[in-house]
Amino acid sequence: MSITSAIVLFAIVWFMVFFIALPIRLKTQGDVGEIVPGTQAGAPAEHQLKKKAWITTFVAFILWVGFVSVIVSGKLTVFKHHHLHSPRNNASRKSLHQ
Repeated sequence: MSITSAIVLFAIVWFMVFFIALPIRLKTQGDVGEIVPGTQAGAPAEHQLKKKAWITTFVAFILWVGFVSVIVSGKLTVFKHHHLHSPRNNASRKSLHQ
């Protein structure tokens, strides 16, 4: 895995975790009872983005390490299909081409 691939994978994992974390423990203006004029009651009163970003970074890093270790180990790959390279398939391909 190249460094570019690793960075892109981390960014994808980070944003997926971040979008999952955004609605967790969300306090809306309607819940608090203090609706700012011109906003909806469902707008966040306390978004806590900095805290959620740090938690997201920690969780995303742990998931990213797991994904990278599986990819680097070779247990998960897009290019190797062992069932396509079995001796039985090779023999049938040879007989078709003769």
